[in-house]
Amino acid sequence: MHMKQKKRIVIALGGNALGNTLTEQMLAVKSTSKAIVDLLQEGCEVIVAHGNGPQVGMINHAMAALSREDRSQTNTPLSVCVAMSQAYIGYDLQNALREEMYNRDIFDIPVATMVTQVRVDPEDPAFACPAKPIGHFMTKEQAGFAAEKYGYVVKEDAGRGYRRVVASPLPQEIIEIGAIHTLVESGQLVIACGGGGIPVIRKGNHLTGASAVIDKDFASELLAEDLNADYLIILTAVEKVALHFGKPNETWLDDLDTEHAKKYIAAHHFAAGSMLPKVQAAVKFAESKPGRTALITLLEKARDGILGKTGTHIHLP
Repeated sequence: MHMKQKKRIVIALGGNALGNTLTEQMLAVKSTSKAIVDLLQEGCEVIVAHGNGPQVGMINHAMAALSREDRSQTNTPLSVCVAMSQAYIGYDLQNALREEMYNRDIFDIPVATMVTQVRVDPEDPAFACPAKPIGHFMTKEQAGFAAEKYGYVVKEDAGRGYRRVVASPLPQEIIEIGAIHTLVESGQLVIACGGGGIPVIRKGNHLTGASAVIDKDFASELLAEDLNADYLIILTAVEKVALHFGKPNETWLDDLDTEHAKKYIAAHHFAAGSMLPKVQAAVKFAESKPGRTALITLLEKARDGILGKTGTHIHLP
């Protein structure tokens, strides 16, 4: 008997799936794990990618405080902070996933977190205009100190104070893709490309960390392409993508082909820091090979989304 091939799904978890503090994260990963194991029970093969906004900010803040307290400690590079966040989020997620699977008598799917580096192009225009705010708010004095002492680029943020801004270059290559592929093929549930991956630049045979943050939606899209996934699920704070979001003529979209999506992008329907990269990543994935579908929905609706009951499905016309 020919067994139906399992659907391979890459899930991109948003920051809201992980909470903002240590305690919040511990609680958040429990419900996140339920939604992921729901998909396993639907017969899907799942790879998990995630954001790290609050976590990398917290680590960056803590390491900066350490360097102020102990003068012999140099400030920790952002790439190292991303690596720390990957491991710490992976630790909580893999334990919660394992527990949730055991609660449902699933004992044959090991969970592994891959500390993942993602190569970026040093010539990426993003490096010329850092715009992604990370970390805590600072006073004008603190911002001046950080700029002088650590070489931070700081910007005033909507009247709330000053924040460090970093480049957000596009992902070019997932360095550990061979290992990730091997783990996935052997039936493991893999957590990879955390926080968009550790941004690195290749110099000969050496990989050097870049002071940047890679958008996790674009990194997840590249991961989904590389693993030949059937679905890319981008989980966010809304059930569906909307046109005229928050306005009286708000329209929720169940189904969106790539041609229409591009028109809506050109007409500035999606907010730059939130929905825009999700729709752009979804379009890129849907166009990368016939039969690939991207889905944007709420975490707790992931299973319903895969069953076609909700969410916004993005595909070729």
